[in-house]
Amino acid sequence: MKSRFPDRVRDIVRKIKKGKTMTYGQVALAAGHPGAARAVGLVMKNNYDPTVPCHRVVRADGKIGDYNRGGEARKRKLLEEEGAL
Repeated sequence: MKSRFPDRVRDIVRKIKKGKTMTYGQVALAAGHPGAARAVGLVMKNNYDPTVPCHRVVRADGKIGDYNRGGEARKRKLLEEEGAL
């Protein structure tokens, strides 16, 4: 049985290694739903599971994007600490 889209998204994001990022669109494509970048954003916005490093998902235009656990500044700091920026 295939898992639901939000579950697939969380599983993919869990596999993003420290120091790496993926765009919302790349995550959507990997989850089998190209074009569902906004839906990935919604899953990340509502994610509070600490095993899902949602700070590693960024916008395709090179901007960091928002972060539900401290805003853009916190997301940038985490990515800098991991060597992704």
